Amino acid sequence: MPSTELLIAFLATTVVFAYIPGPAMLYAAAQTIARGRWSGLMAALGIHLGGYMHVIAAAAGLSILFHAVPTLYMIVKFAGAAYLVWLGISLFRARVEGDTALPGIEPKSGRRAFFESVTVEVLNPKTAIFFVAFLPQFVDASAAFPVWLQLAILGSIVNLMFSSADIVCVFLAGAVIARLRRSSQAQRLMQRAGGAMLVGLGAHLAFQKG
Repeated sequence: MPSTELLIAFLATTVVFAYIPGPAMLYAAAQTIARGRWSGLMAALGIHLGGYMHVIAAAAGLSILFHAVPTLYMIVKFAGAAYLVWLGISLFRARVEGDTALPGIEPKSGRRAFFESVTVEVLNPKTAIFFVAFLPQFVDASAAFPVWLQLAILGSIVNLMFSSADIVCVFLAGAVIARLRRSSQAQRLMQRAGGAMLVGLGAHLAFQKG
């Protein structure tokens, strides 16, 4: 593995990147606002598991294809953005059922949030680019562990750290909506707010350069 000094620098940099508000945190917050804390946690879990696809790709060198084939990058980018917009519109159109609980508290919505978030994360090419650009900075080619194993271990640490930030975001959002749970009107407003966040996030990812 890399030297102690390099690992300390890696951990410090990872914490900074993880806790800067980004698309994954906004997505987890949107799911929490629209569907409840359980769905937010399931979304964070889905993002976490989806992140391992990028860790594996980075370790195998497959993500470099996004640099070599810009068209492939754009296809995946717009597919992920369109999926986010579709999810947001779905929340706008969904009806709030009942006056005492958020619709997302139901187990079915939690499972839906999980599978949706896995898809969102896998279709996010910027995550792949981040791993390819970030991880090699902390790999020691002369270490006992092979480079691919170092990339896999460091990538897993990054993924765990980012997921911890997503979970913190979910609990913060959950604390805000807990007091509003009894009002069906508040539920509707929160559902629309979550949908708006997803649509806005999808549009931002679609038109963001790079």
